[in-house]
Amino acid sequence: MANLNKIYHQTEFLNQLTFEPLSKNNWNKFVQLFGDKGACGNCWCMYYRLKKTDFDEGKADNGNMMAMKKLVWEDQAVGLLGFYEGQAIAWCAFAPREDFIKLEKSRVHKRIDDQPVWSVPCFFIDRKFRRQGVSVAMLKGLVAYAQTKDIKIIEAYPAIPTQKKLPDAFAWIGLYTSFEKAGFEIVDRTSENRPMVRCYTDKEN
Repeated sequence: MANLNKIYHQTEFLNQLTFEPLSKNNWNKFVQLFGDKGACGNCWCMYYRLKKTDFDEGKADNGNMMAMKKLVWEDQAVGLLGFYEGQAIAWCAFAPREDFIKLEKSRVHKRIDDQPVWSVPCFFIDRKFRRQGVSVAMLKGLVAYAQTKDIKIIEAYPAIPTQKKLPDAFAWIGLYTSFEKAGFEIVDRTSENRPMVRCYTDKEN
């Protein structure tokens, strides 16, 4: 009975999650979610968007935070926030692949075709809400959002852990099992432990 109650409450919790693209209107909630460390090491989700030297320099004096804020104030697509009872508890980067410099230069995750693709390179979930199915719910919400924007292909590069439990610090790229549950399929295995996965949003069930 205890397990059934746990599943029930978890389902109720996940059903209450809502999702919005990051914008001027919810910027402060994004800042609150990322906290003093900018999610991790003053990253502010700019790691894939900048050259290494620029990214490293941006770790000081809120440089990376201001770089992200500039994108938001220019109304550029940067990612989605997940909310529970009005609080931002989760984030995933989501934008056209070409916006992520490091992806475009990657030898392992090079483009497999010339189709327009939107990428999901990273996640951040509030510590209090981890391991509760939030990442899967977030991905399903992202797919639904993409469909409203006529985005046909979503691509990501998640981890397949080589050990039983992957430390939180290494889960920021997302876990393959979460993407699989959300309907993504492997399309390239150049990297055995970090395959390229895709969701075709107009695919008929």
